[in-house]
Amino acid sequence: MRNIKLVEVRSELAAGTRGASLGIDALKVASLGKKSDFFTRFDPINVPDANNYLWKNNPYPHAKYIDGVHEVLGNVHDTIKTLRLEKKFPIVLAGDHSTAAGTIMGIKAANPEKRLGVIWIDAHADIHSPYTSPSGNMHGMPLGMCLQEDNLENKQHDPSAEEIEYWEKIKKIGGDFPKIKAEDIVYIAVRDTEEPENKLISKHGIRNFTTKEVREKGITKISEEALSILEDCEQVYISFDVDSMDSSISAGTGTPVPDGLTVEEALKLNMELIKDKRVCCWEIVEVNPTLDSENLMAQNAFEVLESTTKSLVSNF
Repeated sequence: MRNIKLVEVRSELAAGTRGASLGIDALKVASLGKKSDFFTRFDPINVPDANNYLWKNNPYPHAKYIDGVHEVLGNVHDTIKTLRLEKKFPIVLAGDHSTAAGTIMGIKAANPEKRLGVIWIDAHADIHSPYTSPSGNMHGMPLGMCLQEDNLENKQHDPSAEEIEYWEKIKKIGGDFPKIKAEDIVYIAVRDTEEPENKLISKHGIRNFTTKEVREKGITKISEEALSILEDCEQVYISFDVDSMDSSISAGTGTPVPDGLTVEEALKLNMELIKDKRVCCWEIVEVNPTLDSENLMAQNAFEVLESTTKSLVSNF
């Protein structure tokens, strides 16, 4: 059986809207509504955030709160590295998606010799850098961080010397080398990208299974194909952003996008993917209850969390 450890990361520095730090507690409220004992079965680790930076001046327009993001990513890296060295399976509940970089860096640092594949279930590609991001929100940069990819060919901005200094430090957390290869990223339901990202995705031939494909081929086939792309990887990490679900059911997230997955599709997809024995970590991010008066997103997200965990436990 997998030795599961819940990891709670309440960072929201890198999101464009405030409130993602409350997502974990919204999931807990949702579990109470379903009379689930999920949160009594695991003793969670709470990773220190740096949300106090939100009260300070932010002099970094191209990489907002990058000083605080650097701090949080270091904390996440340390936690995940320790858990993986202890052979534990982290289930990460996080606020904004930038912290996924710390998760990847920690997995890689624990087993640097093992090739790591990433399944990124999200409306967004999150492969920007401070040189290309239109918003400067760093939840759009975690894969860029892990690839050590500045994408200077498609540069849109000239970040300040201080922004660049922090960006270089972030890329080196866990070691000064790319933590993943671009060909070892698989996107599912990505549908809201910018031109610099599109050029990078095309350049590296990163596979994106669209929502339409998921419906046409079915969950089982999509899961098989996604995992077969990563056949040379000894470890697989799955990151599930709730905005991968359709905007009609994802009001409670900062950047909802139409034409996404249904709750049922998201649920079955994660349940299927996590059966692969190479999967070493699963993560859910970007629930924001301040945008959702009924807490519906958290209820749907909790269903995915609980079902995925059950699938993990029952298959090992």
